[in-house]
Parts: sequence; C-alpha cells; structure tokens
Amino acid sequence: MDGNIVEGLKLVGAGLAAIGMNGAAIGVGRIFASYIEAAMRNPSAAPSQTGNLFVGMALAEAMGIFSLVIAMIILFG
Repeated sequence: MDGNIVEGLKLVGAGLAAIGMNGAAIGVGRIFASYIEAAMRNPSAAPSQTGNLFVGMALAEAMGIFSLVIAMIILFG
C-alpha cells in the first residue's frame, strides 16, 4: 500500500514540475512576438536586436529544459 502511494505522489510531482515547460513555450512565443512587432515598427533597428532575441530564447528554453530534468529526477530518482 505504501509503495503505491509513493509512486502516485512521484507521478503527481513530476507532472507539476513539467508545468514549467508550458511557461517556457509561452515565454518563447512572447519573445518572438515582441521582436516581430518591434521589427515592423522600426525595420532598421531589427538586425541589431537579433542577438538579444536569441539570448532571450535560449534562457527561456533553458528554463523549460530544467523543468524537464527536475521531472525526470522525480520520476526516476
């Protein structure tokens, strides 16, 4: 009985940890939407902001990957 409860709680914890991947997806979408909006307003400044775009995307994706790693550690650790 105790083993089943622990396994169930592991699944719940992993599911809650995986919610962070939704935040990463929303973050990347907002980053690109803001970049496109700014590029349409001032096309001459868009090339200078490409580096910031990719840094922001990488940081947002890193948070999603971290939440995936935490979920895997909870499940298999």
